[in-house]
Amino acid sequence: MDRVPPYPVPEGLHTIPEDQLDLRPDAEVDYDLLHPAPVADEKNIWLFWDGGFAQMHGYAQRNVRTWHRRFSRQGWAVRVLDRVAGSPLNVGEYLDVTDPTVFPRAFRDGTLAGSYGAQHTSDLVRWPLLLRHGGVYVDVGLMPIGDLDRLWRETVGDAASPFEVLTFTMDGRDLTNYFLASGRSNPLFLRCHKLLLELWSADGGKTTTDGMCNSPLLKDIPKMVRSVSFEEDGRVYGPDEVSVMLSDYIIQGQAATLVMGLLDEEDEDGGWDGPRYVREHVWASDYMEASQLINVLTAWDGPKAFELMSLTLPRDGEAESDGQRQAREIVEGCLQRSFAFKLAHGLILRVLGPTLGSLWRANPGSDHVPGTYAHWLRYGMLHWRQESLPTRWDFAVVEPWKRGPLLRER
Repeated sequence: MDRVPPYPVPEGLHTIPEDQLDLRPDAEVDYDLLHPAPVADEKNIWLFWDGGFAQMHGYAQRNVRTWHRRFSRQGWAVRVLDRVAGSPLNVGEYLDVTDPTVFPRAFRDGTLAGSYGAQHTSDLVRWPLLLRHGGVYVDVGLMPIGDLDRLWRETVGDAASPFEVLTFTMDGRDLTNYFLASGRSNPLFLRCHKLLLELWSADGGKTTTDGMCNSPLLKDIPKMVRSVSFEEDGRVYGPDEVSVMLSDYIIQGQAATLVMGLLDEEDEDGGWDGPRYVREHVWASDYMEASQLINVLTAWDGPKAFELMSLTLPRDGEAESDGQRQAREIVEGCLQRSFAFKLAHGLILRVLGPTLGSLWRANPGSDHVPGTYAHWLRYGMLHWRQESLPTRWDFAVVEPWKRGPLLRER
């Protein structure tokens, strides 16, 4: 591990003993990541990158290494699956990629296309992995902060706990697909995946998600936010168009929203009450506080976040500038209050412009310069542990979005 200047430990955190961390050089950690052990239990941290770990951007590799360094000694196996022929981490080593009940035709025959085909390939891997093997699925752009092992042990990993799913939520009627956790064969994710496959099978088999949010199977739920517009190549995309774009892009989230709000008395397992299941069995925290705090504190201004995180801390005797104060509040806030931080990419770049993640990608190594606030954040993510878990969302009693069978059109 790199030698670093002594960073201040924010209040409410304590240092993790070194024997609980894997602090070996990157090359040794990478060897373990590229040569995974067979699945032994449900303590799996799953990620996906089409070309494999070695082809990932440096800042994303550092995220993955932190998941491993932080949690492997608590029994977690970290695996970055891929679609590389002959790779021991190929998805086909863990799932039957020829099974139509697991993957849609476009995935099976390699025709999945579109501007965000890589993202949707990744989406299609998540629920099958959790249903087959259990564990946690995280995006490669998710930076770990909170104590995943403790949260798991007190919820999904505890047979006496009522909680069967871990995630983040925006409004209590949805989930974020960049952090999903459950044991094997989870009933919520089973139905979510069944609906997602049905959406992909429409019209003889879709090759993109374009227009998928307008499926009659999703007519009971609202589309994504309608208050954003943007201009691109001289054309203005209005709020309704952006809403459809976002809903198609995050079609996995749309499927989950429907299932979470579904009341299906004809369900083959004796009925399905989605709102009740969520209230009783889903442990979720507010996605803004838990995973988007840098964006909240910079008003979703990616260049500003990049500038602040690139600043160096004051040297001894130097007064703190306004920018350094803002950057310090970001780092302290994330380490004290957040469970993770999601680096945004994909469609969001068209809508909001450059993000911290895209600027780290464009400026290799800028997230890892000793003495900067970005490096302080990364150091704290690995070496310090929060004294408490995040607050669980208080799920209200709500009316179902839909009454009737999951795959029957209204």
